[in-house]
Amino acid sequence: MKKGKRYAEAAKMVDRTTTYDVSEAVSIVKKSASAKFDETVECHIRLGVDGRHADQQVRGAVVLPHGTGKTVRVLVFAKGAKLDEAQAAGADFVGGEELIPKIQNEGWLDFDVVVATPDMMGVVGRLGRVLGPKGLMPNPKAGTVTMDVTKAIADIKAGKIEYRLDKANIIHVPIGKASFSEEQLADNFQTLIDAINKAKPSAAKGQYLRSVTIASTMGPGVKLNVTKLA
Repeated sequence: MKKGKRYAEAAKMVDRTTTYDVSEAVSIVKKSASAKFDETVECHIRLGVDGRHADQQVRGAVVLPHGTGKTVRVLVFAKGAKLDEAQAAGADFVGGEELIPKIQNEGWLDFDVVVATPDMMGVVGRLGRVLGPKGLMPNPKAGTVTMDVTKAIADIKAGKIEYRLDKANIIHVPIGKASFSEEQLADNFQTLIDAINKAKPSAAKGQYLRSVTIASTMGPGVKLNVTKLA
């Protein structure tokens, strides 16, 4: 893939042979984000686990202190009083069984996070093939299967992100926008790393944090010194 002139300029700021402290890395990422839009700053964490084994899965959610800078659209599956509660709490969409054909047949996916009350999981389960591959399936570990829909919505709107391993045992998550201050990005990053360290499976052997890289949407990756993050 051919990279543009802007990327080549930004890449000069990064020494590929070195790993950086958090503050240095954040500073470089902010300087290298020169696109005309407010780039997202993403974190990519390779872990020394094998996600094919259930006892080495790493999955959870964390509320970033400064949010993600993104407006998140929340869909809540609920019934009865919980529908009204979800609406009052600021859910963008609420409903039940009637939403199934809309999502399944019409391909409606105008939402970023799905929350469901436990009594609706039988209904939501029918959407597994659609929501699963997109990482939208509600999950108790991520706090998105819950009776406390008010707290779930508040956390998500405040900047709660979900993290999980991909097939290569890497976690990819946003930690803010390039317009954030260096302190805000460093805070969000530290909160994420603390959560992932805490989620270390007891079955994980050897080095847990293999590599940690942060980058803006269009910028080069900046590698962090993992020995200082463990």
